[in-house]
Amino acid sequence: MSDTEKGGFISRVIGPKRRWRAYRARVKQLPENYRTAVDAIEHYLMHFVPTDGDSAVSEFEDLADLFERAAADGTPIREIVGDDPVEFVEAFAQNYTQGGYVPNRERERLISAIDRAEGEDGGTRS
Repeated sequence: MSDTEKGGFISRVIGPKRRWRAYRARVKQLPENYRTAVDAIEHYLMHFVPTDGDSAVSEFEDLADLFERAAADGTPIREIVGDDPVEFVEAFAQNYTQGGYVPNRERERLISAIDRAEGEDGGTRS
């Protein structure tokens, strides 16, 4: 492997890692109920197989953008994800991936987590 090839490989590995860490730092800054919802969505999305590392990181960065805006505006979580969080997440993921296998257990886990997040304070910012 030439030095140029090594440099490209390293930047492909480290670039997404840095972006991932920045994404996780953003999520930690969200109010608890929004963070709970994002964590549940993130867990669910991990079952999809993105086309590449950049695509996966972009997906999560866009998720953080969405929830940061919603938290700033005081938008209720259910207004973001709707009545069916599974449908929301699967539609969201279609922009980034060809899909993947998601067991029913994970669908139920996502629904339960969104219900909990909404119950923490009604899904709005305090």
